Amino acid sequence: MRAPGTILLVACYELGHQPLSLASPLATLRRAGFTPAAVDISVSALPDAAITAARLVAISVPMHTALRLGTRVAERVRAHNPNAHICFYGLYATLNADYLLRTHADSLIAGEYEEALLALARALEADTPVTGLPGVATREAPALPVLARLPFAPPARDTLPAPRHYAHLVRGEEVVPAGYVEASRGCLHTCRHCPITPVYGGRFFVVPRAIVLEDIRAQVRAGVGHITFGDPDFLNGPRHSLAIVRALHQEFPHVTFDATIKIEHVLEQRALFPELAALGCAFIVSAVESLSADVLRHLQKGHTRADVVEALAILAGAGIPPRPTLVAFTPWTTRRDYLDILDFVEEHDLVEHVDAVQYAIRLLVPPGSALLGEADAAAWLGPLDEAAFSYRWAHADPALDELQRAVAALVERAARERHPAVETFDAVRQLAERLLGLSGRAPATVGRASGRGRARRPVPHLTEAWFC
Repeated sequence: MRAPGTILLVACYELGHQPLSLASPLATLRRAGFTPAAVDISVSALPDAAITAARLVAISVPMHTALRLGTRVAERVRAHNPNAHICFYGLYATLNADYLLRTHADSLIAGEYEEALLALARALEADTPVTGLPGVATREAPALPVLARLPFAPPARDTLPAPRHYAHLVRGEEVVPAGYVEASRGCLHTCRHCPITPVYGGRFFVVPRAIVLEDIRAQVRAGVGHITFGDPDFLNGPRHSLAIVRALHQEFPHVTFDATIKIEHVLEQRALFPELAALGCAFIVSAVESLSADVLRHLQKGHTRADVVEALAILAGAGIPPRPTLVAFTPWTTRRDYLDILDFVEEHDLVEHVDAVQYAIRLLVPPGSALLGEADAAAWLGPLDEAAFSYRWAHADPALDELQRAVAALVERAARERHPAVETFDAVRQLAERLLGLSGRAPATVGRASGRGRARRPVPHLTEAWFC
């Protein structure tokens, strides 16, 4: 019988969600007879005993923040258990392969990772070479990401921290634990700044409906009253997604949901949104990123400012609140562009809809980013900072870099001290106008005059803000 805990799965940070990146491989490994341990260090301590018992330590790195924390875990593993095999898996593993394999990792896995992790576990158990395993990159041999539909098992969440330890939906006076599922992986679209693009290259894979629904049932039984669909884009496969939320609503009519949907999909699938609202859609996250035609062109977002206005109208007509995300600072952002975002937010009464952290987001350019192929990249791209997992860049206008640092500090303090959204927004605007030496449009033409002071219905949101 296999010894429990010889495989240790570690998640570091997944935006306040109970990590599917632990639950899914846990199920795959258990189905094969392994008994892995799993620790989410964002809510639980990582015991020394778990490290020293492990033959394989697999660290999930689906985002930049998780990778920064994950390398600290790897350093601790090396100190306590130098013979353990350390594997990083997730989007940011492949993007930073050269550095990680040289400094922290024995192997890396990206793309559809469950079966590759299982193959790695079996090879280590049998004491056979891991070099050459499909999807497993090592110092001796690179490997392409696994881009094939896998035989999924229902995620195993029974040993993970309870939903009460993670993000909650806030809807007026109601606060309920929020769960997390994915109905698909990868993305049909190839936005240049997105970390999914260099790994999946425009491909996506649906997760079988029965698997998604069984995962939802398990989370509802554990106390969840809201589900986040974490697909990069929920409407990459609209029939698949719609079938799932119809079944969700039929079985659990009290459970609400949110999803991430591109602006262009809102326009293309506009007829779906009244039904999504009736099925319990609490809000939609959409990556607006910028309103500047130049910035949107560089990012290849596939929408325009006018499209954003139209999408907002479609969502408003359906009664679904939008929660736009931004990349507020890029090499191509001008002073006027930044103030234009603030004007737009007020004009369209979005102050309560935009998490303040969005006003501070600076373009991240990881190794492998599609932005590296930009024709003008040499004009703005700096050296690769391997230990920071990104290329450095400085804006041609130093005032914008100064503003980004100042806004980041401001919104971090506001979040820590729980300032109201309107108060934080006003502070960001005042800071921007002072540092940039410009003013936005006169308040009489924007949201202040259209009713900012009157009582309004609270906008649903999660207690953990989305950012990349």
